Amino acid sequence: MILRPACQNDFSQIWEILKPILRAGEFYALPPEMTQESAIAYWTKSDHDTFVVEEDGKILGTYFLRANQLGGGSHVANCGYATCLKARGQGVARKMCLHSLEFARSRGFLAMQFNFVISTNDRAVRLWTSLGFEVVGTLPGAFAHPEKGFVDALIMFRKL
Repeated sequence: MILRPACQNDFSQIWEILKPILRAGEFYALPPEMTQESAIAYWTKSDHDTFVVEEDGKILGTYFLRANQLGGGSHVANCGYATCLKARGQGVARKMCLHSLEFARSRGFLAMQFNFVISTNDRAVRLWTSLGFEVVGTLPGAFAHPEKGFVDALIMFRKL
């Protein structure tokens, strides 16, 4: 698996990863009906460093890294990750998170914060915890899950 910066030629494959995740509405507080154009614009904003994990010409995962806040909060990084449905459980998300931690460190960030981890996303919560993130806050009922109703969102944090 190769992890590299995303380029415009990757956008259609990135969309193929994002589309089923968005449509399911279970993991991101983004509109499920988001179009390809708006999803790609969001994922690859000018203030995002966007990466892909590729194997044999197929993109298995993608993530972006940005400053969590401006000004006084700009020393804390924030990321969003998405893994191809067929590649789940193969270490793609772990590879992306480990890369993001190193990349954030190299960019001068001092910590990383995930602002809105859906509490029912057990796989993500386990992974982030195993990589040193702690739950520092819970937003009760902050996410409208399409099947489970209102569930908590977690704020997760770790120093770099």
